[in-house]
Amino acid sequence: MHGTLQGSLLDIADEIAIGPLGATVQRVELTEGAWLDVRPHWITGADELFAQLLERVPWRAERRRMYDRMVDVPRLLCSYREADPLPESALDEARSLLNAHYRAELGEEFSSVGLCLYRDGRDSVAWHGDTFGRGRTEDTMVAILSLGAPRTLTLRPRGGGPVQRHEVGHGDLVVMGGSCQRTWEHAVPKTARPVGPRISAQFRPRGVG
Repeated sequence: MHGTLQGSLLDIADEIAIGPLGATVQRVELTEGAWLDVRPHWITGADELFAQLLERVPWRAERRRMYDRMVDVPRLLCSYREADPLPESALDEARSLLNAHYRAELGEEFSSVGLCLYRDGRDSVAWHGDTFGRGRTEDTMVAILSLGAPRTLTLRPRGGGPVQRHEVGHGDLVVMGGSCQRTWEHAVPKTARPVGPRISAQFRPRGVG
């Protein structure tokens, strides 16, 4: 079911450790009050965390209605609500550090964690914003931790415009904030390149999906 992950030459640690945020975070101002924070290599030992999640998470396939037919969702999924125990303690620590760094700006805490497994380059997510719930009308944040093989995260203004591309994987963190969910869209496009599997962990506040 899963492809083979080629480990990062920049991350050869056997133990999982999460770095600081603070001044290590690079903010990219977008438009209409949207912004993107980038923290490369936030986690060392990220490939070990990837391997643990790959084996321990109860991944599931889903089908969704697309226009007039049901189609397979091109990735595997697992969701953890606020009160659910997370599958690895490193995710609890990551959420605590995100809350310590962003709580004052966000005005609340990250609560839920959604996990996606992209098995190879055929798995993807189409252009969208996280506008189910409060993200449709309110400024908010969605933090994405990328583990495994790097994939391209693309962003563009809603309605079209220049596309930004960010290669994320092996423990990189990106945080989409401000009006980003309703004024911009993001995607992980399919690729014909031979790429290994990737897991993304999305941290969201309550009521944002």
